[in-house]
Amino acid sequence: MGLGRMGGNMVRRLLSQGHEIVAFAPHEESRREVEKYGALGVNSLLELTRQLVSPRVVWMMVPSGQVTEETTKTLTGPLEKGDLLIDGGNSFYKDSIRRAELLKTKGIAFLDVGTSGGIWGLEKGYCLMIGGEKDIYQKVEPLFQALAPENGYAYVGSHGAGHFVKMVHNGIEYAMLQAYGEGFEILHSKEEYHLDLRKISHLWNHGSVVRSWLLELAENAFQKEPQLESIKGYVEDSGEGRWTVYEAIEQNVPAPGITLSLLERFRSRQEESFSAKVIAALRNEFGRHPVRKKDS
Repeated sequence: MGLGRMGGNMVRRLLSQGHEIVAFAPHEESRREVEKYGALGVNSLLELTRQLVSPRVVWMMVPSGQVTEETTKTLTGPLEKGDLLIDGGNSFYKDSIRRAELLKTKGIAFLDVGTSGGIWGLEKGYCLMIGGEKDIYQKVEPLFQALAPENGYAYVGSHGAGHFVKMVHNGIEYAMLQAYGEGFEILHSKEEYHLDLRKISHLWNHGSVVRSWLLELAENAFQKEPQLESIKGYVEDSGEGRWTVYEAIEQNVPAPGITLSLLERFRSRQEESFSAKVIAALRNEFGRHPVRKKDS
């Protein structure tokens, strides 16, 4: 269920390794696309459950929040005792614990699977962080083996643990992206050196302590546009960074890097910062520091 950028490619990877897939998404073109590779496309969640042989395994790859909540509620009707529902999206881990408890009352098993890999997962595989009952995990382990690269999946704990680990994973990602962004901005601003950011990205990935897959992606981006001319500096957040900060506060764990990286995303969405205006005005008031005026 869910055939977007992640779900569609996951279906293709599973099909390539011999699994049989019944696929549903609201948009017909998404269903037609996976049918090209051997999936059976269906027009509704009810038809999806009817086409699966009991005990059924249904994997959701839909946006977290209301869509996941509604899909789960819809599926609890046709699913039966012994069936399994897997949530591979970025759900809040406490919601996953609640859903697992609800499904358990109906005899339906549940696994929360934090999934990382983005659009590259089809080729390279997905990193899977799996929470739930261990015996259920073991029954469907061949799915995880098919989706992940070598050493790329692990059972991490009881219900909620998979999404908890993925949440913190994404919080770390926020801070890493912020550090790379700030570093490349410093390099970019040193105009007299005419630095080649693609070349530097490539260089740092060979022996440097900051080498990473993200640097490989930076090299790709700078190859396409050396100055990122067409990209607006507006950065969304999908929720996991906020949840990680909330959890840090709840656990009394200092996490300044992740917290500031989240706040920087908020700053990126401002056409103009009012707080910066206040600071500029106050500096002018107490020290007559010059202020820049808007063009009339």
